[in-house]
Parts: sequence; structure tokens; C-alpha cells
Amino acid sequence: MSDASPTAARAGLASCRTCGLLSRATADEHGNCPRCGAPITLRVPASMQRTWAFMIAAAICYVPANLFPVMVTTRVGSTHADTILGGVVRLYETGTWPLALIVLIASVMIPLGKLIALAYLSIGIQRGTARDLRDRTRLYRLVDLIGRWSMIDAFVATFVVAILQLGPVMTVKPGPAVPYFMAVVILTMFASRAFDPRLIWDAHEENQVAHG
Repeated sequence: MSDASPTAARAGLASCRTCGLLSRATADEHGNCPRCGAPITLRVPASMQRTWAFMIAAAICYVPANLFPVMVTTRVGSTHADTILGGVVRLYETGTWPLALIVLIASVMIPLGKLIALAYLSIGIQRGTARDLRDRTRLYRLVDLIGRWSMIDAFVATFVVAILQLGPVMTVKPGPAVPYFMAVVILTMFASRAFDPRLIWDAHEENQVAHG
């Protein structure tokens, strides 16, 4: 990409993140949307700092979420604890591989993939990388879209249904990994929300200005 189109920020315009209205920013780069009244800024304040804070917290919670038991099952006096990956293996061994695949993708791959993708985008911004801007923007949109579906209720329902099929007399209790898994889901959603994709294109604009 060799040409830099005029940006809204350079023209003093800001888009409302609530209703999408494009309006002129005030002199101090802060103000309220004339349509919905939400605060508007040229860029999300402290976007990188907040994104990294949420990502680091999510990465820390991701470890116990996968190491601790997520379900504790008691049946006829015996107790069995399952981690997320252990539950995936158990589902596969019982022949319910579609459920095992859903749990693996939704509970292991998606949170990890979101953290890796956001870290890649954040590092690119901080290094001032001015290439593959459209691809990185598409990656952010994919992260934002997938994040809306990484909900714990579908995971828990799948696990409970699969375990209850093993016998009629049993009790199922959530394990210590559940709060950590919930924290990972929430923190990655916050990280995605705190990330300002407009910063991706600022690097390109600064590069164009530096090279005339």
C-alpha cells in the first residue's frame, strides 16, 4: 500500500463507538456524541495499556483453568475429577466426539487463539509495523466476532449432559477451574473491547508522514 488516504483523526473527526455517528472532535479530543450522548475520543484512552493488562490477567487465569478440575463427579461412593482436556478425552472415548470437539474448540483453542491474536496485533502497533494492515484489521474483526460466542454456559451444558449419560445415580459439582475459566472468558472479552483497531492504521499514517 503506497498511498495514505486522509484519516478522520487528521481531519479532527471522531466516530462514536456506541452509535457510530461521525462527528467533529473538540479541541481537547474529548466530547460527547451529539446523537446518543456517549463520550467520544479520537482514540480509546490508554488502549494498549488496558489491552495488555487484560491479556496478562487472562493468560494467568488460563493456566489454572486448564490444570484444575472443572467437574467433580460422585457416583456410588466414588469421586472422579475432570479437567477440561480430561473431559475432552473422556467424551471422545465414550463416542461423543462431536461434543469433545466443541469443548476443545470453545474452551481451549478459542481463548488461547484470542490471546495470541491480540498479542500479535498489539506488538505490531507498538513496533509501528505498517504492513499487512488490512489482514490485521480482518484478524481483529475475527477475534471480536468469535469472542461473542465464547460463553461458559454452552461448555457447562455439554459437560453435564455427557457425564450424566454415564449413570443414573450420581452428583455433579463444579470444580475449582470454573471461576478461572469464567475469568478467562470475561478478561479476553474486555481485552478485545479495550483494543482500538484504529491504532493499526496510525502506524501506516506515521510511516507515510516520516517518508514524506
